[in-house]
Amino acid sequence: MARAALDSPDSHRVTFIVLRYMRRPILMLVFVYAASMVGWVMIPGVSVNGADQPLSFFHAFYFLTYTATTTGFGEIPAVFSDAQRMWSIVSLYAGVLAWLYAVGSIISLLQNPHFRNAMAQRRFAKLVARIREPFVIICGFGNTGSLLARGLSDAGVTAVVLDHDKDRINALQLRDYRVTMPGLCTNARIPARLIDAGLRRTNCRAVLALTGDEEVNLKIAVTARLLNPTVEMITHSTSEAHEEALASLGKDVHIVDPFHTFGRYLAATIGNPGIYVLNRWLVNERGASLDDVPELPRGTWVLCGYGRMGRRIKEALDELAIDTVIIDPKGESAPEELPNLIVARASQATLASAGVHRAAGIVAGTDDDAYNLSIVLNARALNPDIFIIVRQDLHMNQILYDQAGAQVIMQPSLVSARRILFELIAPLLKPLFERLRSGDGDPLLEHVFSELRDKVGSRTSPRLWTIDVNAESTPALFALIDEGGSAALGDILRDPVAREQQLACVPLVMRSGERIEVMPDSRQTLAGGDQVLFCGSDQACLTLDGTLHNEYTLRYLITGVEEARGWVMRWFNERGSSNESRAR
Repeated sequence: MARAALDSPDSHRVTFIVLRYMRRPILMLVFVYAASMVGWVMIPGVSVNGADQPLSFFHAFYFLTYTATTTGFGEIPAVFSDAQRMWSIVSLYAGVLAWLYAVGSIISLLQNPHFRNAMAQRRFAKLVARIREPFVIICGFGNTGSLLARGLSDAGVTAVVLDHDKDRINALQLRDYRVTMPGLCTNARIPARLIDAGLRRTNCRAVLALTGDEEVNLKIAVTARLLNPTVEMITHSTSEAHEEALASLGKDVHIVDPFHTFGRYLAATIGNPGIYVLNRWLVNERGASLDDVPELPRGTWVLCGYGRMGRRIKEALDELAIDTVIIDPKGESAPEELPNLIVARASQATLASAGVHRAAGIVAGTDDDAYNLSIVLNARALNPDIFIIVRQDLHMNQILYDQAGAQVIMQPSLVSARRILFELIAPLLKPLFERLRSGDGDPLLEHVFSELRDKVGSRTSPRLWTIDVNAESTPALFALIDEGGSAALGDILRDPVAREQQLACVPLVMRSGERIEVMPDSRQTLAGGDQVLFCGSDQACLTLDGTLHNEYTLRYLITGVEEARGWVMRWFNERGSSNESRAR
């Protein structure tokens, strides 16, 4: 597999470039050495007992070698004649000139950008070839790609990064990731680069097209589908035309519209802030806690900005029957019949005319961070109690937003990164959030919060993981089921140290065939092919994994009887049972 990974169309570029660039210096060195050696062999040496002592080819080459390295062993194997000494002068000067030319060519080659790129591609391909665990390919290391790489690292998922910006790749190499994250500065549309990134390898799970160019994302998706029809594709797109083209590539293509996702997420936050808190807590966002659920006031909301994202937000708020007043400096994209539209910048006077002083909340959702922050300051000056949701476009402005005093700070790139992250490490979260956003989501959300607080902790850094009941992932459990035994969900969640206690984790979603159950009952029996999504501590994850790999621990948790593991103890137990039977 490693050899196949290196056999890309450009895998031999380094050797070709070296041979082509160093052809003349190498030929010059060969010519100088050959001519010098021939001269040494032909020139007569000092006569000894009437016989000349010429040098052999071996001694000629030996002399040229130690003089080229400036070692200076002297005139050996015999004293030179004047003719030989004159030829030494010619040979040494010619060799110095040849070596200067060769060394200069080597230095020039090392500074050649094409050679450096070829070497970087070669090193990159070798790093990718060493990856044995499942990995994903991230094409585009902007805001979304950078945030996603951090989330994947925290989840223990390896990623391979491609980006055309050298500064972004340099930044990648300086990050303290927990897992391998090789990166290459290149154009991800080039098929050979995707092959170098491991697209054709069997442990490549998915290709993520997250560049800022819709055409590039489409080209990456098409290339990935042609080179590896089984790989999963995830891309973000804001164009309906590109989304249609992407959707035609197959069912394994997941399209993330950051504006649509942001709008739905914002509507869910306004409709039920608990969903926003749960989302932040599940991804270990700094300062997130299940105990800090904001209370949103009821009434009219002021929406600042009516671009592509503003329209999505307006649609989401309309679904919640929330009255809105829209402020947009241009208003060109707004329909003429749009009610409550104010075409102006969101200054204090404009906000006052929009009724901010009596509004329930305000959304500063433009694509300009400085403008959004000024809206926050002006709104807070007019209504100190107003609920503020602000969009943060650039992650580097986080410190400014932390000081702004907004209740909810939302980054479109972060929302997209979280959705993609959940799609990769916890795809079963999607039905959970769909249920939470439905009409009966409030009681379920309270139940989820209660279980997580009691068993995991409201301020604990949680971990999400999925178990697949099969022979590879859960050998002990699968063997038990295959033998006709049964195990309930609550049985495998017992603590091996204290069987009466449960591990610090909660089963969130369980899939059995086509049936999906949210917050499954602990009495639910597991079967082969089932998938269960858990949320808990790192220690609980390790303990559960050990249970599902150890048949003795699993049987003990189910029956409460600790079986003998060694053959000696089993022999004693069987002998004791036989004696008891005879005694009866």
